[in-house]
Amino acid sequence: MTNLLWLQGGACSGNTMSFLNAEEPTVCDLITDFGINILWHPSLGVELGTNLQTMLWQCLLGKISIDILVFEGTVINAPDGTGEWNRFASRPMKDWLNDLSQVAKYVVAVGDCACWGGIPAMAPNPSESTGLQFLKRQEGGFLGKDFRAKSGLPVINIPGCPAHPDWITQILVAIATNRIGDIVLDELHRPQTFFNTYTQTGCTRNIHFAYKASTTEFGQRKGCLFYDLGCRGPMTHSSCNRILWNRVSSKTRAGMPCLGCTEPEFPFYDLKPGTVFKTQTVMGVPKDLPTGVNKKDYALLTLVSKDTMPAWAEDDFFTI
Repeated sequence: MTNLLWLQGGACSGNTMSFLNAEEPTVCDLITDFGINILWHPSLGVELGTNLQTMLWQCLLGKISIDILVFEGTVINAPDGTGEWNRFASRPMKDWLNDLSQVAKYVVAVGDCACWGGIPAMAPNPSESTGLQFLKRQEGGFLGKDFRAKSGLPVINIPGCPAHPDWITQILVAIATNRIGDIVLDELHRPQTFFNTYTQTGCTRNIHFAYKASTTEFGQRKGCLFYDLGCRGPMTHSSCNRILWNRVSSKTRAGMPCLGCTEPEFPFYDLKPGTVFKTQTVMGVPKDLPTGVNKKDYALLTLVSKDTMPAWAEDDFFTI
């Protein structure tokens, strides 16, 4: 039996909604097939008031073991570092989180807010929000860069806004079946099995990207979304086009540019108003080029691609 405790800080519950829609495996599979016992969850737990507080204190005192502590949402430190803006079970949530993290075997951050602060941590950040072990790309966060759970691992980050449901459940299964040792974390503590490739990997519009055949309309079935609509697929680490959402689609397959929501900089609030869905350019060259491409090579690629573009690249035959 693997005990799981799920807590929520400053969040919209989007990752909970995603988690409850998981299919490979489902939440029911976690319980019936993999022996995960959900001690408490904001949307699933039945304990309230004194009963909930008693259970939490029993966890802290070692009477109930916490194998997996999952946290969704930001750690709210306002006002003035007290955390009083986010109280839970008669204490600031950050106090519960700090204490429970010390007794948990594994700590898992689910969603951008828990990983690196997300939208609540945007400047000027009045809630003094931060992620568990990162604030944006800066290591440290709430628990500090040297934090290690009882397993010896740092916080396992599963980013996204929201995180893909199967990313969440598959990591939980890896822990429950003692296979988490096979999972390699990158420098941002993300499992490489999901985040070692770019969102562009598996994108059905890659051939259009190669020929610089662009689209300027959302939902259009033809053309690449990078050149005019600011798709961040070539610069974003995720498996959204390898592990499809609802087993069916992804943003780019539906004609929507990738927003880069698994990266610490999301939601890219440094962009000017009205330019979110627009490629940021400097003298006609995208400000953010695909990884491994320099400006000189890009300019040459653009020239060659346009000259060699086949007629079919602009035909509206593209299927999703």
